[in-house]
Amino acid sequence: MSMIRRTTALALTLGLLVALPVGLAHQGWAAGTSSGAPTSDPADYDNAVAAVKAGHYDQAIPLLQKVVTASPGNPDALNWLGFSYRKTGNSSQALVYYRKALDLQPKHLGANEYLGELYLELKDLPKAEERLAVLKQTCLNCEEFTELKEKIEQFKKTGQTS
Repeated sequence: MSMIRRTTALALTLGLLVALPVGLAHQGWAAGTSSGAPTSDPADYDNAVAAVKAGHYDQAIPLLQKVVTASPGNPDALNWLGFSYRKTGNSSQALVYYRKALDLQPKHLGANEYLGELYLELKDLPKAEERLAVLKQTCLNCEEFTELKEKIEQFKKTGQTS
């Protein structure tokens, strides 16, 4: 192998080794960062989502709080945290986390649907319809749009959510 090829290969390898930890640290997943930023085990998010899907919201909340502390720019974790708080009856905390998720990603499907459902629980139909309008613009035929639309229609008929 020529000296130029070895130098190029070495430079590429070093570039990958340098870039990989930087990318991980940026996401908050690194085992330790030089900036002292908080970190989270990647399994925390997966375990939290599994707990949410199993209906174990009290177990999911501390895991999601760790993820959000380490990676505050993660709209999915913020959404699941809002969902978990809503399901445990803490509407005010749910509202905080749904809004944070939507501040980061205004067209987040789950956060728009779940925030709309929260607004229905709070008897605020106009705000629920605002979330439906966002979903209509974003994904007219998606599950999130369909589910929120059905819940709004039910609310209009009965004054209650399911």
